[in-house]
Amino acid sequence: MRTAIWLYLFLFVAFFDLHAQYPILTPFAVSLGAAPSFIGLMMGLYSITHLPGNLIAGVGVDRFGSRLFIVFSLGAAGAILLLQSHVTNPWQLLTLRSVSGFVLAFLSPACMSLLARIATSRIRQRKLMAGNGFIHTLASVVSPAAGAYLVAQIGFTTAFNVLGWILIVTATCALFFIRDVPAQMAVPLSGGAQAKAGAEAIGMRGEAAKKSGKTPAVPWLIFLLPVAMSCAQGILSFELPLMSTTKEGMMTTGLLFSIVSLGALFTLSMLFLNRRSPFQRSLWGAFLLALAYFAIAAGVPIPFYALLFVLGMAKGVIFPALSSLLIERSGGERYGRVFSILSIAFSVGAFLGPMLAGQLRDFVSPYYIAFVGLMIAVSVLPFYADTPRTRDRADAHFSHSG
Repeated sequence: MRTAIWLYLFLFVAFFDLHAQYPILTPFAVSLGAAPSFIGLMMGLYSITHLPGNLIAGVGVDRFGSRLFIVFSLGAAGAILLLQSHVTNPWQLLTLRSVSGFVLAFLSPACMSLLARIATSRIRQRKLMAGNGFIHTLASVVSPAAGAYLVAQIGFTTAFNVLGWILIVTATCALFFIRDVPAQMAVPLSGGAQAKAGAEAIGMRGEAAKKSGKTPAVPWLIFLLPVAMSCAQGILSFELPLMSTTKEGMMTTGLLFSIVSLGALFTLSMLFLNRRSPFQRSLWGAFLLALAYFAIAAGVPIPFYALLFVLGMAKGVIFPALSSLLIERSGGERYGRVFSILSIAFSVGAFLGPMLAGQLRDFVSPYYIAFVGLMIAVSVLPFYADTPRTRDRADAHFSHSG
């Protein structure tokens, strides 16, 4: 439990630092002379350079543990921010953002793998994943507005220096206070007979896996949802800062990002949702998210900030549910590989979103693209090899036994 507390603390600082850059990177690029299409390319490359890092993390975290990858990712990202404060043209910024995308790719698989390993039951795993989402969202509530305010007060150069040193100090603290839990020492999810019964109840094919010596496969259709989600989020992150690139406008943009995070915080605070089927939460959360993007694209007469709040609510439902769904389908093994594939899916979507928005925004609303991608994911998700009814019976079993 001590490891989880320290990990949450460092994650809060790291996410606060990283989300503080959301409303200021686009105005900074514009100040260097970058066009909207170039900004879309920069944001896309930042995401696509996650892929090699995700692949390395998938094998490395399972073999060497999470601690060193967390320390490296935070420290290297801080050093890049220090360099970023000295760039003088868009191409230098593009290069540094691409390298930053690579080093930060290790952070999410390492943190989520460590959280999954320190859990003592399936319900506990779900709570830890919800806690990860809660910390992430709590940090992102105030950080965009804080980042915009920081730049308005001290300028881009000093702001990037401050944010970089915060990450470096956080990495140093993580080196001393985070302790790994090796895979072979992880506590069984429910202990003895309960673990066996739970595995059979949720269709994890535990006995078949033991006989064949293979880890249960995770259906690939599941990963279409994080691709669509991150594509939609990339479009939103691209479009909101372009509403205004002045220092005064950055404050408004930061507040809009904070409203999205407040919506996620609202649903993450509903702890009773963790006892519902992860499949059902993922499916209906994605459907609500798609409807919200459609409403924005169609110009539905609802206040924009209210639609952003609904977007955040849907994200707050999906993120912890998707993590729990993947943990169940992985059979309790190779968390590093599973979460690295999840990170790859997020990276692919985050690459497609800004790229499509930058190239097509003159022809069609990018929010329509987000809606179509999410609806495709919602349509195919029910076809993966498990039924919601089976999951609900499993949740009932663990809620009574836990």
